[in-house]
Amino acid sequence: MNIIIYTVVILAIFYILLRVISNISSKKISKSLRILIIIGLIILAILFAIGGRFLLTLPLTLTSLALLKLKGLSIFQMISLYRLIQTLRRSGRFSFNQSNSTNLSSISISEAYKILNLDMSKKISKDDVNKAYINIQKKIHPDISPETSRLSSIVNEAKDLVLKDIS
Repeated sequence: MNIIIYTVVILAIFYILLRVISNISSKKISKSLRILIIIGLIILAILFAIGGRFLLTLPLTLTSLALLKLKGLSIFQMISLYRLIQTLRRSGRFSFNQSNSTNLSSISISEAYKILNLDMSKKISKDDVNKAYINIQKKIHPDISPETSRLSSIVNEAKDLVLKDIS
């Protein structure tokens, strides 16, 4: 008899949880789940560090950093953007202090794909290029930050090169 009562109670609780979850927006669910995963990974990394398992903390920490987003950019995207800027600065094709007219650059096709975070080996459509371009421009457009006008022009040039390459 107890098994039947426990089963009914568990099914009722499960039914109520499903009803509540179905009424919550998917953005709230995804944000809550992301926060829960980040907190869980950080706690697990701390427990491994306390236990002396330092090698196990690195993948957990990197995974939790990938889930963090700052102003729409993940940590990995910020690192790749920073590396791209450093590469362009070392080659003399990017500087925050120079205007667009004095610092003209010619980007290679592979650099253009890297700038737009696209994979050269895959089949890419114009819509894919435009989506990648819009996602990047939302973050670096000169209207948002005047310091990024040169970077924005490099992204424009990269978009044009990729569109010519796929045509």
